Amino acid sequence: MTLIAHLSDLHLDGGPRAARRAAAVFGYLDRLRRPVDAILVTGDIADHGDPAEYEEAAKLFAGRDRLLHCPGNHDRRPAYRTVLLGDPTGSDEPINRLHRVGGTAFLLCDSSIPGRSEGLLADDTLAWITATLTDLPDGVPALVAFHHPPIAVHQPYLDAIKLGEEQRLAAALADFPQVKAVLTGHAHTAAASTFAGRPLLIAPGVVSTLLLPWESDQVVDLDLPPGIAFHVLDDDGRLTTHYRVVIP
Repeated sequence: MTLIAHLSDLHLDGGPRAARRAAAVFGYLDRLRRPVDAILVTGDIADHGDPAEYEEAAKLFAGRDRLLHCPGNHDRRPAYRTVLLGDPTGSDEPINRLHRVGGTAFLLCDSSIPGRSEGLLADDTLAWITATLTDLPDGVPALVAFHHPPIAVHQPYLDAIKLGEEQRLAAALADFPQVKAVLTGHAHTAAASTFAGRPLLIAPGVVSTLLLPWESDQVVDLDLPPGIAFHVLDDDGRLTTHYRVVIP
């Protein structure tokens, strides 16, 4: 069994509010009676992509084994690379990384478009996904994670900045039944759907919560508590998800 804590959209900005909410979530994870096998953060770690914001994140992440993360639209690749990945090149190329946790492969993909809010998996990223899945040994389950949901969540503001050309990803995944789920963030709301015949699981936001059109004319609630998704991948390849809120 692999137990994953999935969170997203910390939007650390050097201020006390985002820091307090993020600290509450990580404190909750630290107090679990059974440590999770991995912590997955699906983007928008920083609010403006400034190096100081990533230094704040690095302190929050320090000492935590198997903390996995990928960029979101608020992140900036050069500072992200330099501070969080220790890569002095500061390249602006997509950040795609493979991690193995126990018997599970995590494909961490970059769906950001520099300077834009909407998402896209670039040609190089799609080619990397295909090559990486092809190279995995038989029987290894895989989870594909990135920031932008590849479906509409039925909130007009968010749906205008979702992942574009999602059918290309669906085609890339078609030959790989070992992909057990697609995991994303960006929506600031806990949501579950399907994509390419697999579960699509969206982590709630840490910094704020998206409000839906039938709830309010307001787009975001800053007072609702942050949330976490717990994904349990059992030895039979079945994925079960539980959602929790954390009072900061």
